[in-house]
Amino acid sequence: MKPFIRRACFVLAAGLMAVLSCSLFTPLSTAQDQRTITDSLSRTVTIPGKVERVLSLQSEITRLIVALGAADRLVGIDYFLRTNDRLFRIVYPLETRLPLASMADYNVNMETLIRLNPDIIFGAPEDRQVCESLQAKMKVPVIALASMGRFDRLFEETKLLGDILDRKEKAAELMAYFKEILGRVQNVVLVEPPAKKPRVYLSFYGALTKTIVNYEPVSAAGGINLAQNLLPASLGVDKTVVDVEQIIKWNPDIILIHGNYPPRERIVTVENVLRDPRLTSLAAVKKKKVFYTFGFWNWWDMGQVLVETLYLAKLFYPEKFADVRIEREGNKIFKKIYGLDSVYSSLCNILKCDEWAHE
Repeated sequence: MKPFIRRACFVLAAGLMAVLSCSLFTPLSTAQDQRTITDSLSRTVTIPGKVERVLSLQSEITRLIVALGAADRLVGIDYFLRTNDRLFRIVYPLETRLPLASMADYNVNMETLIRLNPDIIFGAPEDRQVCESLQAKMKVPVIALASMGRFDRLFEETKLLGDILDRKEKAAELMAYFKEILGRVQNVVLVEPPAKKPRVYLSFYGALTKTIVNYEPVSAAGGINLAQNLLPASLGVDKTVVDVEQIIKWNPDIILIHGNYPPRERIVTVENVLRDPRLTSLAAVKKKKVFYTFGFWNWWDMGQVLVETLYLAKLFYPEKFADVRIEREGNKIFKKIYGLDSVYSSLCNILKCDEWAHE
């Protein structure tokens, strides 16, 4: 499946990514029952003062709405969450009752959207024309919003959603908790000199040579992403493609493989990387330092990326995080985010996380 799914609004220009400013949220002077916000495309959008019916076509936003305790306002669900997201089914079992609002090709059915009668629509910030066209046809505000794989932007969109949905206290609680866990890791790893940090290669999206130029869980956990100085393959994405010769030249200490798939769906596996005759000279292969990690899944789930950061810190510095038990910590994190028990254990039953050398 394609990780940067074409959702309701497609391919964000790099310049627009740099000016994400979700936190701007100001009352309109002309109408007290309306507000204006600035979205991820730097569009000024006027929204109702009270939002009761929400249609989210952006998976990350839908997850945050559930985490904020506002799932009852959702009137539909996007195709990716319905068909591909195992975690979302665990944290919000009632998703099966929501009408499907987008299709397999990630386009939308306008008749369905009109019937759902949302007060507001969230789309993925990847094409201004599509977002504005949808807003013009629906005659309701369409907000293009996503973290684009940045922690600071994840905080900004959480704050913005808290404002829009009148869940400010919950949003502040989630952000404070995220920063607490992140700080717990960084207090340990930030003292490591660069020369001692593991050099990491990320193999994502079902191909050995597809990688990510920016992946904050790696840097937050004290690793160095070997592709961090490369340009993305196209505007609006964080991925690129390298050749095997480049991977050999880098000679990574650790290789991380996109593991957010059940085993039967994985194309690149730990086993085939370890057995690949082209890679036998790599330090990661010689030392069997090849592991799965979660990776992007239509951007992030707040709980999952926190667990992943802890998991990577334990992989990178096993002695410093010897007391961390990932399953126990993962269940605690998801309990805090979603209020549910054993979420991480349930997810790992599907993804077979016990094979990931957690402990």
